[in-house]
Amino acid sequence: MLFYVTLCAQTWQPADPEATLEAKQLFSRLLKIQEKGIMYGHQDDLMTGRTWWYEPNRSDTQEAVGDYPGVAGFELGELELGGRLSLDSSAFAHIAERVKWFHKQNGIITVSWHCVNPITSQWPGIKEPNGAGSAWEVNMLSSNGLNAVKSILPGGCNHAMFNSWLDRLARNFHQWRDENGTLIPFIFRPYHEHSGSFFWWGSKRCYDEEYAELWRYTVKYFRNKGLHNILYAYNTDKVYSEVEYLKGYPGDEYIDMLSIDWYGQGEEFNKNIDNALAFTTKLAEQKQKLHALSECGPISEGLQKILAKYKSSYVLTWRHIPPRNGNANELRKTRHDELLEVMKENEKYLFLNDIKNIQ
Repeated sequence: MLFYVTLCAQTWQPADPEATLEAKQLFSRLLKIQEKGIMYGHQDDLMTGRTWWYEPNRSDTQEAVGDYPGVAGFELGELELGGRLSLDSSAFAHIAERVKWFHKQNGIITVSWHCVNPITSQWPGIKEPNGAGSAWEVNMLSSNGLNAVKSILPGGCNHAMFNSWLDRLARNFHQWRDENGTLIPFIFRPYHEHSGSFFWWGSKRCYDEEYAELWRYTVKYFRNKGLHNILYAYNTDKVYSEVEYLKGYPGDEYIDMLSIDWYGQGEEFNKNIDNALAFTTKLAEQKQKLHALSECGPISEGLQKILAKYKSSYVLTWRHIPPRNGNANELRKTRHDELLEVMKENEKYLFLNDIKNIQ
């Protein structure tokens, strides 16, 4: 086993031929981690909780099991608009603080981007959370009949605007540096759940080749901006075969991780996720890529048993949304906390303290 891990770490490499030393180290570290076990990850774990908004060093995971998640997820939706707050109402300055802090703790960082619809977000007065103008706006075409993805590719009517979005992200990423001024390595998972139809980049909203070109263009754009510290995660929603999974795949030279999102519970869910993990982890090994179950609901004991059969870097549950009325100061223990406690006692599942010394 040790020989296999060492061989993989030596022969498997990030897709970027100019990857920074730190990106290579992150890639190698994730390989070693997925040989040992599966990290628990949580979206916005350091940004919000069930009863609180941003409080430095606070974490629902830490309060539930006495340890931070191995993977912390952050959301950059609406950074492209140049504002101060993300679509989740988190300050981008606070996100940068937590990224730097978590990196210093030897945690793993993953970033999502629910970017607004490039067509309808330009219309005055209609942008609403999860609705008109947002990433979830899927029904509009440009005045000349282009879908949203086609409109931002080279030659499209919104291409220059899209470049300005990428410029804003690039400037933000260049500010994520450690105490020595070195760019912090992280996993970037844009344009996620392509196999679904609920985002403007979904499979029923654009052609697969347009989606693949959007991916290629984005990766090349960031590389040309000197960002060689990023590992890129390809992602789908629920799919039932390798053929479905690869629709829209941009190519091995652009991708470092194969990931899948799947929410559900019960016997049928367990059967389907078992099948999906089987073919996606097999495909990841064939392509010499990392793997993750990058979004799911509460991790039942049944799902924990299924996951434990496969080599996957991490499993990530979605964010806790605090109440906006400010009255909920206490919250009783939840089923999610109980499941986390079961995971914490299982040596197959890894939290921050379990991975700190894996380099």
